[in-house]
Amino acid sequence: MSLWQLALKSLWNRRLSVGLTVFAIAVSVALLLTVERVRHESRSSFAQTVSGVDMIVGARGGSSQLLLYSVFRLGEATGNFSWGTFEKLRGHPQVAWAIPVSLGDSHRGYRVLATDNSYFAHYRTGDNRPLVFASTARPKTGTTDTEPAGHFSGIYDVVAGSEVARKLGYSIGDTLVLSHGIAENALSDHSDRPFTLTGILEPTGTPVDRTLHITLAGMEALHVDWQNGAPPLGPGLDADTIERMNLTPTSITAAFVGLKSRLAVFSLQRGLNTYPQEPLSAILPGVALAELWQSFALMERILLLVSACVVGAGLLGLLAVMLTSLNERRRELAILRAVGARPRHIFSLLMLESGLVGLAGVATGLLLFHALLLGLRPWLASEFGLFIGLRWPAPNEWLILAAVVLAAFVSGLLPALRAYRNLLVDGLTPRV
Repeated sequence: MSLWQLALKSLWNRRLSVGLTVFAIAVSVALLLTVERVRHESRSSFAQTVSGVDMIVGARGGSSQLLLYSVFRLGEATGNFSWGTFEKLRGHPQVAWAIPVSLGDSHRGYRVLATDNSYFAHYRTGDNRPLVFASTARPKTGTTDTEPAGHFSGIYDVVAGSEVARKLGYSIGDTLVLSHGIAENALSDHSDRPFTLTGILEPTGTPVDRTLHITLAGMEALHVDWQNGAPPLGPGLDADTIERMNLTPTSITAAFVGLKSRLAVFSLQRGLNTYPQEPLSAILPGVALAELWQSFALMERILLLVSACVVGAGLLGLLAVMLTSLNERRRELAILRAVGARPRHIFSLLMLESGLVGLAGVATGLLLFHALLLGLRPWLASEFGLFIGLRWPAPNEWLILAAVVLAAFVSGLLPALRAYRNLLVDGLTPRV
């Protein structure tokens, strides 16, 4: 009988304890792979949130804060900058296009973003994917790149992200009432000026899915008769009066800028950061994303450390099982020695058993990981906008699996050395 056959038969003879050990290692490996995959996909999702935008401009403040509230719709804006400044920026010789953005309102927990049709024409997500309408109130024929189907055509038009429409059960033509203030601190509803849903965007896996888009004129119409941030005490202006008013915004929250040549990005950024008329911040999305991710680096390391400790606990369980079984198998090993097995054969047998248990745990953990991934994918996509694909493990994940198998072999070193040193008479001498 070969050493491999002997190791397999020995493990099968102790299948209950070995099975529990394999399961413990499998759970720890699945957890470690899940943390690593989510970490990698989260970083990739962050990087693919916005594409093709060379610069983001906002009121003076930190780069991470500007990125968070303008792109990820997180936190509150530090302030606004004037519409006149935006028009000067849009007319700059080096600027190919500029998208105005205003924030501040919400709807049933989702942020509202006011913009114009250039948003649908120029905004891109990862891999330079344009925004596509899943359904619209307008036909898709006869449209151009600068006027896509479902674009804003009226003051009170609203375009919903895929998650908003799906979770709130909205369809084209539904009426929406927006609230003043962000979701957590909404002050009052704009029930006197409802909006009509004219478009629903296809899923992007980005904050666009969790955003409602309205016109800049619509944002102005909501607050045109407000005084000092408070609604009027009596009845507000009627719709006809508002439509006849000049609803050009006086200020906006941020602007996404695309340049004709990226060689001009640093000179334009320097000019905006030192703009004498008002304090501005101009950031590069890629650089700001890298800085933002660095702030999560400690959390990443902590999660990986916790997962590694869980794997270590599983391997310690393997060591304990091997040592316990060794005391129970002293007579068995002594008989093997008596029938001709050399000490190195006993050493190799225990090392092989330990490695096989680790290999079985890794294989089971890999299957468990993919089963969990298959079950959690819809939830991660709907709740966090995190799309995790089913694929073969990446090179870094293969290294993790190989390291676990190697550690399992090493964990069998101590019981193998103890068995190696046991004398034949130790196993054959009866104990009183």
